[in-house]
Amino acid sequence: MSQLTLRVRWTIVALLSSSIAINLIDRQVLSVLAPVLREELRLSATHYAYITASFQLGMMAGQVPIGAFIDRAGTRIGLAAIFVAWSVVGGAHALASGLLGFVALRFLMGLSECGNYTAGIKAIAALFPATTRASAGGFFNAGAQFGSIVATPLVVFIATHFGWRLAFLIPAVIGLLWLMPWLAYFPEANTGPSGQAAAIAVRSIGFGKLIRNRKVLGLFLIRVFSGPITTLYWFWLPLYLRTGRAMSFAMIGTLGWLPNLFGMSGNVVGGLLTDRLVTITGSTDLGRKLAFTGAFGLSALSMAMPFVENDYVALALMGLALFGNQWVAATYIGTVGDVVPHEVAGRVNGLAGFGDSTSVLLAQLAIGVLVDRYSFTPVFVGAGIFPLLALGSVMLVLGRIERAAFH
Repeated sequence: MSQLTLRVRWTIVALLSSSIAINLIDRQVLSVLAPVLREELRLSATHYAYITASFQLGMMAGQVPIGAFIDRAGTRIGLAAIFVAWSVVGGAHALASGLLGFVALRFLMGLSECGNYTAGIKAIAALFPATTRASAGGFFNAGAQFGSIVATPLVVFIATHFGWRLAFLIPAVIGLLWLMPWLAYFPEANTGPSGQAAAIAVRSIGFGKLIRNRKVLGLFLIRVFSGPITTLYWFWLPLYLRTGRAMSFAMIGTLGWLPNLFGMSGNVVGGLLTDRLVTITGSTDLGRKLAFTGAFGLSALSMAMPFVENDYVALALMGLALFGNQWVAATYIGTVGDVVPHEVAGRVNGLAGFGDSTSVLLAQLAIGVLVDRYSFTPVFVGAGIFPLLALGSVMLVLGRIERAAFH
């Protein structure tokens, strides 16, 4: 466990949370602009699905190698490198003029952005004990939802006053300012063992052992079944509100951020609640499983949303589903540190992220086809079934939440 003071550790969490907020702002620009881009560039829902799917293809391709890179380069340098990469790619979207350009850029965006989550989990696994790790993970991951909240009104404002191209460029350029406090502050040597000991620890558990381990498979499946729900709301919520509920672009800017506000609170409140359950029960296993059960139960509310006519009630249901899904994320981050040593957390989460990205890629393609041919109803019903499958993975595959044995 890191010897850094509590204040320093939570300051690092704040920086990590800021990084993922910037990540999500850069990522969400496209989804907020989707109604405008579809009209101006004459893109169908299937075309838009190709664009979002290319992002997920990049995420899928990058997860394992980027996870290994972060394990070897360290969190400080690794996160800084990918931060610069995705910022440059995000700004380059301003130069795109059609389907192929957006497909190529979204692939590169996914390739570069996928390591942000992995770097945060690796740092938190090293910095915090089991009794506070989910809280730290919740605050870290809350940055993603904060970025989603800020992205909608910010991008609508920039696009309305300066055009959609600058809506890509301005957030990407401003976000680079984060690098200064990160590089100046993050003490890489204090996040784990160093020198020869670290090299031995990293090499001792190879990908073959990780892939064959049942608990690693359990973590993998949690990501597989929960990832598509988050990205459904990130990528399709503005378009659903516009085409499925006939909201104006201005109204989307006014109300479209509310479900993500619930999601952000799910990270913070859910993380605190998970750690509280661990403390009350005196068992990491029981506390985490109770948290997973409550979180996945709320996330399953997505299936009821299409059958609600009132827009405000529908937004509330989406908010509760996102609360649950982000509570899952906070609990998952805590669980990674329970199950695997932080020296291999980058690779383990890279493998889990590969499963996440693969399922999201397939889901994005399916969503485009379902929306074009039918409606959003089967999409949201499916989004309610996935959390139940994820809960089954926790109970039946991950099993007892404790340190995995690698033989």
